[in-house]
Amino acid sequence: QGVKEEHLATRGYCGLFDVSHMGQIHTSGPNAESFLQHVLSNDVSKLQVGGAQYSVLCREDGGVLDDLFTYRLGPDSYLTVTNAANHQQDYDWFVAQAGGFEADVDDVADDYAMLAVQGPGAREIVQAVSDGPLPERFHVVERRLLGHDVLVCGTGYTGEDGVELLCAPDAAPVIWDELTRRGATPAGLAARDTLRLEVGYHLYGNDLMVSRGPVEAGLGWACKEDTGFIGSDAVRDARSAGPAEKLVAFTMDEGIARQGNPVEGGGEVTSGTMSPSLGVGIGMAYVPAEQAASGTKLTIDVRGRRRTATVADKPLYRK
Repeated sequence: QGVKEEHLATRGYCGLFDVSHMGQIHTSGPNAESFLQHVLSNDVSKLQVGGAQYSVLCREDGGVLDDLFTYRLGPDSYLTVTNAANHQQDYDWFVAQAGGFEADVDDVADDYAMLAVQGPGAREIVQAVSDGPLPERFHVVERRLLGHDVLVCGTGYTGEDGVELLCAPDAAPVIWDELTRRGATPAGLAARDTLRLEVGYHLYGNDLMVSRGPVEAGLGWACKEDTGFIGSDAVRDARSAGPAEKLVAFTMDEGIARQGNPVEGGGEVTSGTMSPSLGVGIGMAYVPAEQAASGTKLTIDVRGRRRTATVADKPLYRK
């Protein structure tokens, strides 16, 4: 199947993605919460056992090292999922910052395979092989699926309902085969990219980077400066001053823009593709703050051709 077919199968019923390249860090011990509060931008004290929370990892200057999901598995036990390309760097950063905290930080990436089951039919398919109810959105539960212990997480990267499954690597093929037998369509990372872009989710290395902070990226909602996380002063300054540039979503009047294409008047495209659901070119770009309002016309240099685009509210695709 092509990317478009995989994409539309996910929007229409259920897509199944192997995202085992993602990394995992386990943090435990008496100071696990206070340590994570120190390194993660969100308010970790608000994370209940069985809860999930999105945050960013910042340097002192506010530059974004990664964006992460953290699941609280127990009173002193947390699992943080990292982006594949950043996993080693994130783990090293965690270890370097853990001095002075009674917290154990373990690289457990080799312990897990990860499958994302996404789409309006995803929960029904997984529920049929689960020994108990699936978690609500932004929650996590441990379940037995087809005889295997699985962390079932009510999260995803597609804008659809669904779950992400963390299991032992040898359990993944068994679960994969049964979910596809029940109607899930295997889908690749290219479809995952078009799905996430339609709903305005960030991709590290495209839309997030160390040279920019979370406020510019529109992730100020995931930053609670009063917790004093690393980089909180820089984030507070950016919030009060107002960022010079903002990350916006846009639709193309014609053609497709790609990462790195310059925007006239300043800024550049960070992600761009053809939207299978909308049938137009879409993307995200950093633009000067005064050009960030919805409805603003942008001119993008696409390999020497001037193409026009319109800033639009996220998500670009709505049910």
